[in-house]
Amino acid sequence: MATIIPFRGIRYNSERVDINDVITPPYDVIDASGQDYFYEKNPYNVIRLELGKNFPGDSDDDNRYTRAAKHLEEWLKSGVLKHEEKPSVYLYEQEFDVKGEKKIRSGFIAGVQANDYSKGEVLPHEETLPKHKADRLNLMKATMANFSPIFGLYADRDHVIENTLENARGTRQPDAEVTDSQGVINRLWVISDEIALGLIKEKMSGEKIFIADGHHRYETAVNFGREMAAQGKEGYDYLMVCLVNLYNKGLVVFPTHRVVKNIADLDVTGLLNRLSTDFSVTELPAGTSPEKFTELLEANGTAGPSFGVYAGDSKYYILTLTEPGKVNPLTDNEHSAGWKRLDVTILHTLILEKYLGIGSKQRADESNLVYVRDEAAARNFVDSGEAQLVFYMNATKVQEVTDIATGGEKMPQKSTFFYPKVITGLVMNDYER
Repeated sequence: MATIIPFRGIRYNSERVDINDVITPPYDVIDASGQDYFYEKNPYNVIRLELGKNFPGDSDDDNRYTRAAKHLEEWLKSGVLKHEEKPSVYLYEQEFDVKGEKKIRSGFIAGVQANDYSKGEVLPHEETLPKHKADRLNLMKATMANFSPIFGLYADRDHVIENTLENARGTRQPDAEVTDSQGVINRLWVISDEIALGLIKEKMSGEKIFIADGHHRYETAVNFGREMAAQGKEGYDYLMVCLVNLYNKGLVVFPTHRVVKNIADLDVTGLLNRLSTDFSVTELPAGTSPEKFTELLEANGTAGPSFGVYAGDSKYYILTLTEPGKVNPLTDNEHSAGWKRLDVTILHTLILEKYLGIGSKQRADESNLVYVRDEAAARNFVDSGEAQLVFYMNATKVQEVTDIATGGEKMPQKSTFFYPKVITGLVMNDYER
């Protein structure tokens, strides 16, 4: 089962920098303007390590990966970054609001041995895209480090690990605290107590880990460890993972919506008429607010697979599958009944592929589809003319994620969005233990 590895993390020296100025969201949610923003915010911002800029004169010897390695070396030498004194794990707490309700999600950051999925220790639930893995592997090879934890889940119904971490923390103040760009308060405590570490390692040795966010980085770490082992170098077969209990009250999953673009001669009215073969189609009253639309979509989702549609002019529609069994003949027999019942499976199979010609290739290269998490941003794509319509999703349930992973299957990419994201820059790892 899962092998947990305490490590001597790298953290920013609070005497040299304000931690609020140097952290970022994960690299895969930062666009070009965000990258510029973090570059300008502070010369020691972790963006220069995790997502450096490309420049016209870049070469094999001078590029964003080599510059990241140079920055890491210089910042460690100058004392901007410092290694932890002892191998540790890190209690990580995030305080945030969801629809006006305060929540606290707690977990811990540790090294996890990165073995192939076939060993059954760490289980994926989503497909990955090759180009993202190549980028992350280049960065790891240049820096011999990884700068952001991926996000994993484990099952501990009795909260043994959480209680162990809280006892080890006691009443002391966080070793780092920062409010990120989303208003989420992030707190970190260094846990180096050997008894606590021993209890955590023992408990986790009997658990599986489900990847919630970070499949590309995990698979990259597996490949990186193999390459190092082939060179006779041991101890590179792990990566940082933020581990959260499935039974933690602060665990929240949001949907990722599908924005459709570049479909020739798309007739939305005709499409909705054709969809009525498989779905009940309800046009919401004129003037329905986005908030009311979301509320109605979530309510419909309790009765069966449902999707929202927005095609401009402030008109919303809700589609609800009339006969769940209709999806069965449209998917291959290799998949389970649970996989076929997923909202995302039904959307991709009965709508995107059947009526719009958006198959797996188009979904992967995003030639006809953009994955957007924010509801308003998705709507703006249509209102601005950049896209033709949006399919709004309900959130995938955590139980669905673990069921699919345990069964050895994978959901389509971008099936889940665990909120909030684990920020980059609180703790890093350069394989110095």
